Amino acid sequence: MIIDILVAVVLGVVEGITEWLPISSTGHLILVEKLLSFSDVSDGFKEMFDVVIQLGAVLAVVVIYWNRLWPFCKDKSTHYIKKGAVPLWCKVIIGVLPAAVIGLLFDDKIDALFYDNPFVIAATLIIYGVLFIVLERFNKKRTFKINSIEDMSYLTAFFIGCFQVLSMIPGTSRSGITILGAMLLCTSRTVAADYSFFMSFPVMLGASALKLIKYVTSAQVPLAEWVILAVGMVVAFLISVVAIKFLISYIKKKDFTVFGYYRIILGIIVLLYFGLIQK
Repeated sequence: MIIDILVAVVLGVVEGITEWLPISSTGHLILVEKLLSFSDVSDGFKEMFDVVIQLGAVLAVVVIYWNRLWPFCKDKSTHYIKKGAVPLWCKVIIGVLPAAVIGLLFDDKIDALFYDNPFVIAATLIIYGVLFIVLERFNKKRTFKINSIEDMSYLTAFFIGCFQVLSMIPGTSRSGITILGAMLLCTSRTVAADYSFFMSFPVMLGASALKLIKYVTSAQVPLAEWVILAVGMVVAFLISVVAIKFLISYIKKKDFTVFGYYRIILGIIVLLYFGLIQK
């Protein structure tokens, strides 16, 4: 069990870093688990762990953005809702609807087709890496029209949510594809990142709850697995706080090009490793 807890710590660190940077947390978790995996867990635990560990990461968003996400004023005597809170949450809900619908209908089929496939991960890493580089070069020649979430229309929020559906394929990156989609729709980097963080809460909460319910109802979960899961979530939360603050600070000064190159290099390494070394 000690070894499995150490593995959970490592995966928690990986989740905390990669969930918020546009480089794919699920893809990294699957790849790391090819080299470092749990030794004494039930069938299906690994797949459930990769999704439910996101609960720890998303709590970091709640902590960091609490003042913006919490709709009520601090002065309880007024009972007023903060200005802009209702439109913000409406845009978040509209943005998560496409992924919620597709996830409920096709979650198992998508997992069966793409999960745990290193070549799918490599392809998505490279494809979206190239898109990041191309888009950032294009962005140098244009001016962003949406510079705050208040400027974002409900239709734009919905279209960004449609992009998020693609994140169900491992290696895509939920934050990456929503940021790409938002920038394609003329949203500034900082607003694209903020909106991606806000949408993560209901999406990741729903996905984690769905996976956990399926796993718990399929078999009795040993106490050791609960401990392993809890350790991974706590570590993911702590690392996520640092990662989110880093990304917010980074994009105020620089663009996403470096993440595009990282994705391409990692994708090539994955193809070489699993295509040649393990052939």
